[in-house]
Formats: sequence, structure tokens, C-alpha cells
Amino acid sequence: MYENDGTSIDKNNNNSSEEISESAHEEHGVSTNQDVIDRDITETPPQADTELTDTLMVDVVGIRFKKAGKVYSFDPCGFELKTGDSVIVETARGMEVGQVARNVVKVLESMVNKPLKSVVRMATEEDMENAARLKAKEDEALMECVETVRRMNIPMKLISAEYNLEGNHLTIFFGAEGRIDFRELVRELSHKLKTRIEMRQVGPRDEAKLIGGYGRCGRPLCCATFLNEFNPVSIKMAKEQNLPLNPMKISGTCGRLLCCLGYEFEQYRDMKKELLKNGENIQTSMGSAVVVGGNPLKGTVLLEVESGARVEMAMNEIASKNQEKEKEQEKGKEQEPRRRRRKKR
Repeated sequence: MYENDGTSIDKNNNNSSEEISESAHEEHGVSTNQDVIDRDITETPPQADTELTDTLMVDVVGIRFKKAGKVYSFDPCGFELKTGDSVIVETARGMEVGQVARNVVKVLESMVNKPLKSVVRMATEEDMENAARLKAKEDEALMECVETVRRMNIPMKLISAEYNLEGNHLTIFFGAEGRIDFRELVRELSHKLKTRIEMRQVGPRDEAKLIGGYGRCGRPLCCATFLNEFNPVSIKMAKEQNLPLNPMKISGTCGRLLCCLGYEFEQYRDMKKELLKNGENIQTSMGSAVVVGGNPLKGTVLLEVESGARVEMAMNEIASKNQEKEKEQEKGKEQEPRRRRRKKR
């Protein structure tokens, strides 16, 4: 499914005069369309129209607003766009500057979430200068918000602030342990900054993505450089890769499990299928042994022999020895009828 930034509304926004207006328009639309539904309910639409709707293609372009941010779908409106172009698009927060992250493609109309917002125009130098000027104002607005939060003693951690291109909408991102009543804060900030304020609460991973930083590997955080979405990460991924189950060693700066645990999970799982399972008994040149571990990268298993000693052996060696035993068993089966014949004589 193709998503559109313009259709999303933040549930945490208590300064919601525009959201109320939009929902009122939706209710009005339902009531006005009800007469049409009642009139057409007895009529069966032609089959050809249904097939036409299913095969109708529309142009869609992918726009990104932040580095490593999610890509949203917009109507290119006939503009010739290529990856990296800066454009002005219409969103739920007003006009914003975005970059083309996915070239214009044709998709089925049924795959697009309507209404699809439009690309208004190509970004000009004046637009980019205005965006840079508003970017500088964001720090001032955030400091004003920090002082107000400290004075009102609200338990929240302010992260960042973002203006839209018109400067009449300010989104403030914050983190908190639970739900926060920030209605009084929004009213005071709206009065001081003379703009519409939207408060948006984010989780620990989104907080790390907004702030950025470096991981335990010494490289910039994956979420702040190239990860568009957060994929589920489980402790099973760490177990499958034989990593220590110490939270301090497998957690990122956000306090959650490392995103990179999922990068090689499938490869480790496939490689471990070729190894013997722990607890399996096998015969070796040193006698019977039990599998107590394995190294998928090296393709070896750790064996414990009857004496208690542990030996690491490659899987190809074990496989070749098993093949030799199978050949010996087959030869024994072939010789068995001959032995029986000799006994009869």
C-alpha cells in the first residue's frame, strides 16, 4: 500500500482546531453522499466500470522529508521529477520542502490511499533560504519550550522542533513515560510564538533517530542514517547467533535491542540448519560423542567424547566419515547373502 503524509493526523495534538474542522467536513461529506447511496442502492453498476477501476493506473512519486525518513507517496501533477529533486508539497501541516526519493511510477489506483496530496511546484532558491531561516528558528522555539516546561514542571523530555515552510505550524517532539496533559503548555506556547503548536510524543527508538549519535560499533546510528522503518527485533535473534544474553551488550543507545541483530539472523538460521543439533550422539574416531555446541561461520561442531574432553570438528569431516560408514554397511549387506549360501552348503 502506498501511504500519504497528508492523510495522517496526530492523536496527541490537543490544539486541534484544524482536526475538528477536517472531521466536521468528513461528517458533512457522509451526510451529503447518503442521498446518492439511497438513490443508487437498487442499481447494479456495470461490470465494465468495475474492471476499469481495477485497471486504472495513476502516477505516484515518493517524497522524503528527513534523512533516513519514511517515504510518502504524492501526486506528481505532471512535473518531470528525478531522485534528489527538491519540491514543495502539500501536507496535513501545510506546505513543506521534500526530496524525491522514488521516481515517478504508475500504480493501480486501488493501491493508493486517497486522497493523494499533490506536488505544488519545484523548490526555488527562495524556498530553500526560507527553510534554512526557519531551521535556525527551531532551536529558539525549542529553548522557549524548555523554559516553559521547566516552569510548569511537566514531566517530559523535549527532543526537537520543526516548522513547516510557511512558518505557521510548529511540531514539537517529546518523550515521556506515560500520557501527558499539555493543553496549558500548548496555549502558552501558541501565545508566545504566535503560531500553531502540535505536540507529538515519540518512543525511545524514534528519539534516538531524531537525536542521532554513534553506536557501540563506532559508526553513526543505523536509524539515523539509512533505516526508513523499525523492524521487530527479538531476543530469539540474539540466541540464534550465539550472542551473550546480557542486556548491556545487545542493547543500543535507545535502550532497546540492537537493530543490527536482525541483519544476519536469517543467514545464521540457514547455516545452523546444516549443523548437528545439540545433544545429538555421533560416532567418531575417538568413540561416541555428544554435540554440545557449534560455530555456523566456521561450519564446525563442538563434541564431547566419553572421556569428557571436548573437540571441535568440521561438518565436512563428519559427513565424509558417515559416508564411509554407510559404504561399509552397504558392503556388509551385499556380502550377507553370500555368507548364508556358504552355511547352507
